[in-house]
Amino acid sequence: MGEAVFLTLKLAAVTTFFLMLLGVPLAWWLARSERWWKEVIGTIVALPLVLPPTVLGFYLLIALAPQSPLGEAIKAVTGFSLPFTFAGLVVGSVIYSLPFAVQPVRNAFEAIGNDPLEAAATLRAGPLDRFFNVALPLARPGLLTGAILGFAHTVGEFGVVLMIGGNIPGETKVLSVAIYDYVETLQWQKAHILAFGMVAFSFAVILSTMLIERHVRRRFP
Repeated sequence: MGEAVFLTLKLAAVTTFFLMLLGVPLAWWLARSERWWKEVIGTIVALPLVLPPTVLGFYLLIALAPQSPLGEAIKAVTGFSLPFTFAGLVVGSVIYSLPFAVQPVRNAFEAIGNDPLEAAATLRAGPLDRFFNVALPLARPGLLTGAILGFAHTVGEFGVVLMIGGNIPGETKVLSVAIYDYVETLQWQKAHILAFGMVAFSFAVILSTMLIERHVRRRFP
């Protein structure tokens, strides 16, 4: 049980790091770009919101399989295949949780408007300077919300994790899979403990995001 908890938290932490690393620049581009096809990219990013997790996991498994062109390229570079490994779980989790991290950050960037950035430009601030010293501080509540939702969504994954990672103790057996195992083997007490812990965690996440939004409304009425 402890091993599954540790593995889940490790997966959520690593996934959240990559979500913010990739999601923040993507959210900035989606918020600021005037390209007509940006909404096509936005739609692709948002697909995991409506796709059944098993469908996404199935196609990721096919795309990353050792015999696929992408899988062969990854194996040639890294020396190992991604399916049924922790690294494969990270890839699947990043793709599956990406919209939960990108959308709050995009909304925060769009809420800033042009005035603060134009004011910084008149003071000879360059694009990177405006991004790091103006946009990111103003979008901090959205960044925090995106990180919290990305972390929480990764903790609760099941379908994608099971499809691309399987059920390997110490490698891919996360909390959601462990609960499924306990139910299948009629170990109700252990299932209850883990399930109740995830309910409490989910409550804390929702409460945190609501408090953040309340703080933002008070600060920027």
